[in-house]
Amino acid sequence: MSATPQSSAVSIGSVDAQRVEDALSLIAPKWTTWSAQTLAQQGSPMRVRDVAARLPFVSEQFVGKRLAQMHADGLVTRTADRPGAPYQLSAFGGSLSRVHHALSDWSQANLSLGGQVAGAERVEDAVRRLHLRHSTAVIQVLDAGGPMRFVRIAEEAGLDNGFTRQRLNRLQVDGLVARTGPRHGDPYVLTDAGRALGPVYAAVEHWSGPVATRNRSAPPTPVAAATRTHTGVPLGSDNIRTSAALRRSASAPSALFSHAPQPRVPAALTALSTPSRGR
Repeated sequence: MSATPQSSAVSIGSVDAQRVEDALSLIAPKWTTWSAQTLAQQGSPMRVRDVAARLPFVSEQFVGKRLAQMHADGLVTRTADRPGAPYQLSAFGGSLSRVHHALSDWSQANLSLGGQVAGAERVEDAVRRLHLRHSTAVIQVLDAGGPMRFVRIAEEAGLDNGFTRQRLNRLQVDGLVARTGPRHGDPYVLTDAGRALGPVYAAVEHWSGPVATRNRSAPPTPVAAATRTHTGVPLGSDNIRTSAALRRSASAPSALFSHAPQPRVPAALTALSTPSRGR
C-alpha cells in the first residue's frame, strides 16, 4: 500500500467522527460479526448452544456472553423474557449487512491478510483497525491537509501531543498512515487504504441512526478515557489455535458475504512504515 492519494466518491471529512466511532464500538468486540452472520444465515431464532455449535472455535459460555452484550446494544432480541430464550437479529442488527459489505470490500481491495480469510474474520479485522477513539478524526485531518507533522495533526484534531503520537503509531501499524521519511519529525500521510475509507465511513454513519439517538445527550469522551480504549480490543487477543478453523470457515456459505475469498494483494506499504501488525 503506497501513500499515493486515491480518489473516493465519498468525502472522509463529511462524516461525524464520533458518531462513526460510537457505531463501530458496538461491532468491535470479537465474535460479534460471527454471531450476527450466524443468526442471519439461520433466519430464525437460535439458542446460545445452537449458535455455539456453528462456531466450534468459540466456547458456548463466551457465545452466551457475546449475545447478551449484543442484546444490551440492541443488535439482537429474544423471543421471550426468560433465561435460555432464543435470540434473533433485531431490525437494527439485520441492517448491518451494508456495513459488513463495505468493510469487507474495503479490506479485500486494500489489505493483504494472507491466504483465504472468512468474510466475518475480515470484517472484524477491519473494525479493529478503525474503531479506536479519535482515529477517525486523525484520518480526517490527514485527508484534508496531509502531509502533516504530528504537532499540526494534534492541533487540528484537538488532541494532546502524546495521545496523537500514540494514535499515529497505531494507525501506522494498521496500514492506514505512513511517514514520508525516516526521520522522527517527518510528516505523515494517509496510505491508499486510509484514503479509501470514505464508503466505509458513509455506510457506518448511515447505519448509526439509533446509536446517535441513544448517545445524543452523552457528554464528549475525554482524551484520557479514549487513551484507555487503546487496549479495549487487544491486537493479540485472538487465540492462535483458532486460526485454522477461521480459515476453513472462509468457504462456508454466508447471508452477508458473497465475495470471492481470495483478496487482491495491494502494493507493499512503504519501507518507512512500522513493522507488520500483530495478530
